[in-house]
Amino acid sequence: MYTIGQVSKLCGLPVSTLRYYDKEGLFPALRRDSGIRKFEEKDLEAIRVIECLKKSGLELRDVKQFMEWCVEGPSTYSQRLALFYKQKEQVEEEVERMNRVLDMIKFKCWYYETAIREGNEDRLQSLSPEEMPEEIRKAYENAHQSPDHAR
Repeated sequence: MYTIGQVSKLCGLPVSTLRYYDKEGLFPALRRDSGIRKFEEKDLEAIRVIECLKKSGLELRDVKQFMEWCVEGPSTYSQRLALFYKQKEQVEEEVERMNRVLDMIKFKCWYYETAIREGNEDRLQSLSPEEMPEEIRKAYENAHQSPDHAR
């Protein structure tokens, strides 16, 4: 059993966030001894899932719906699976977008390192992608493609 302070440290969340989650009904089976919240391992796992879903872009009300499905039991497995497939797709799209951002940053690092070495940007400004080092060319091409073509 863990106190809310211990859970805060273990999960890296403020106590106020854990209290808010409790107030919002995200811990429906949370035990209390004399009004003091007592967290078990299953509650820690629930917090990990809640944080995962939030980071994936899910609204708190939808996280609450998921937690309610968990309490309902096996009859909601298909709804829970559908929710995770939807979030998986959204996260994969965000990863692709961030990879394009990272590739632009890689390209610009190379670009300015080269400009510093050469003392100017003259050669770089007229450089075609085919003339770039392969890794930089790939980063450049990924960074410059439209989001529709990234898939």
